[in-house]
Amino acid sequence: MTEEHHEELGWWRKYIFSLDHKVIGLQYGLTALSFLLLGFMLMILMRWQLAYPGEVIPWLTFVLIFIFIGFTIIYLAGKNRPYLALNSFIFFGIAGLIWYFTTGEERLPGGIMLPEFYNQLGAMHGTIMVFLGVVPLAVGAFGNYILPLQIGAPDMAFPRLNMASYWVYFIGGVLMIISFFLPGGAAQSGWTSYSPLADINTGQTMWLIAMLFLIMSSLLGAINFIVTTVQLRAEGMTWFRLPFFVWTQLITAFLLLLAFPSLQIGAIMQLLDRIAGASFFIPAGIIQGGKVLEYAGGGNPLLWQHLFWFLAHPEVYVLILPAIGIITEVITNNSRKPLWGYPAMVYSLFIVGFLSFVVYAHHMFITGMGTAVATWFQTTTMIISIPSVVFLAVLVFTLWGGSIRFTTPMLFALAWIPMFGIGGLTGLPLGLAPPDIHLHDTYYVIGHFHYIVAPGSIIAFFAGLYYWFPKICGHKLNDTLGKIHFWGTLIGMNLVFAPMLVQGMAGMSRRLYDGGMEYDHVQPVMFLNEWMTWGSWMIGIFQIFFILNMVLTLRKKSPTEDNPWEATTLEWATSSPPLAHGNFETEPVVYRPPYEYNVPVNGHIEPYLPQHKKVEMRD
Repeated sequence: MTEEHHEELGWWRKYIFSLDHKVIGLQYGLTALSFLLLGFMLMILMRWQLAYPGEVIPWLTFVLIFIFIGFTIIYLAGKNRPYLALNSFIFFGIAGLIWYFTTGEERLPGGIMLPEFYNQLGAMHGTIMVFLGVVPLAVGAFGNYILPLQIGAPDMAFPRLNMASYWVYFIGGVLMIISFFLPGGAAQSGWTSYSPLADINTGQTMWLIAMLFLIMSSLLGAINFIVTTVQLRAEGMTWFRLPFFVWTQLITAFLLLLAFPSLQIGAIMQLLDRIAGASFFIPAGIIQGGKVLEYAGGGNPLLWQHLFWFLAHPEVYVLILPAIGIITEVITNNSRKPLWGYPAMVYSLFIVGFLSFVVYAHHMFITGMGTAVATWFQTTTMIISIPSVVFLAVLVFTLWGGSIRFTTPMLFALAWIPMFGIGGLTGLPLGLAPPDIHLHDTYYVIGHFHYIVAPGSIIAFFAGLYYWFPKICGHKLNDTLGKIHFWGTLIGMNLVFAPMLVQGMAGMSRRLYDGGMEYDHVQPVMFLNEWMTWGSWMIGIFQIFFILNMVLTLRKKSPTEDNPWEATTLEWATSSPPLAHGNFETEPVVYRPPYEYNVPVNGHIEPYLPQHKKVEMRD
């Protein structure tokens, strides 16, 4: 699939406005990781405020830490690796943003956080982590880079659409950050942007404009993923020979394509409420500051919730399904066994994809819906948990009797199983109206959601980064540094999220900038705020080992072997890193299912049998 002569591309077309799915995947990955780091830093500021309300935030310490990491990267990169040194500006930029927060009396006067600024941090933390971090990393980065390789394609079906998808996402992210510098600051109505608060609060206009860019990016990418998977599979790559990761990306693309338009419509309507005097979500006679607002009225705030959650619950599976795909690839490779129950996993994906559209209103039990409607959504919510149990069961049965290799990606994958289990189990009470009435808007919801998104997604992404890093960069990450990173991250995450469940069951409400210190009933669990703050610091400190691991590994000159994990799927059939043009020297042909480990071949056990390897069977 390569040609003898290729047009020599200039630097801008090769690295900035590239049409190569691998470069675009790396662009998505680096940008999403940068936004995750920024979102994490906003959370650190929030957690410090909750642990020590009314006290001065040590902002200068945060600034100096990020500056130190930036200069350390420059030093380790050296003069011969300017592309590595450029990553330091991410840390300098975050340090500058923290410093900017201290310059205005409306944010951190004297280093003490105001309630309005806490609301901004909460809204932007959620928005950045979900829409600018996790989703682009799961789909834009892993999907863009790995999916064409795994199906034997030379590129994505629409390379220019792929490039446009990234740059539309990038513009949306920049607009979201710019909102911090506008009069009134960033959005402060939560990442859900509930009306009518979002219609009248400052900062929400830029949030809505940025969201429209992010939604368009996802829609462009979804179309590309669907067409690529359907049309560009290699010869012999039948549907049930697809790696499970490809299946997860395909179903995720359909979820994005069908669910995001509802939020797109809602964002346009809310934007018209704010700038054109419309009243889609504003009821008549609404009062702000003791005065009746001059709106036509007649709008319905609950309409926004329906539009938002019709997107946001499928969005949860947009976060989770690619993570399950990554974990499946890592576990099958490191257990040295074929995937037990491959068809059941695929059928479960279809069930999850369909049901994700008919469970969304379990987020709205306290809005006064009737018992018949509530019963429907309770029932579908319980049913959708069944495929999740299938995923976990198949992975455990695959491990059973395997020759398990405890590599760094495998440690992350093994930890993901109980962490995702905790996230799922803690969600069951929220899917039933009676307990949800008591737990709604408490820290229990925060703990459940973060067990799904942080350990449930980000731990899987770390597994994928360690697993595919040799494919992407030609070098394996250091195993010792990787295991240090793993243990610190896992322990830190549980220190942060487990106490949230305890606080929620004690009745502590979320979105209180002082942690609820004025309420007597939560005083026995207030001390847990300090635990969670130091747990978040622990997570941050151990990410330094990950950053150093990447920088030190990229300094190496001698590449690793093309297939260091002895894997069977097609991405390992080409060089590491893959060829710039066409991915493969010759067009691959697929002869078997994706996970043929320790299978009998001609009277002996073959340790691994790649999909593209032709074997003559003897009688």
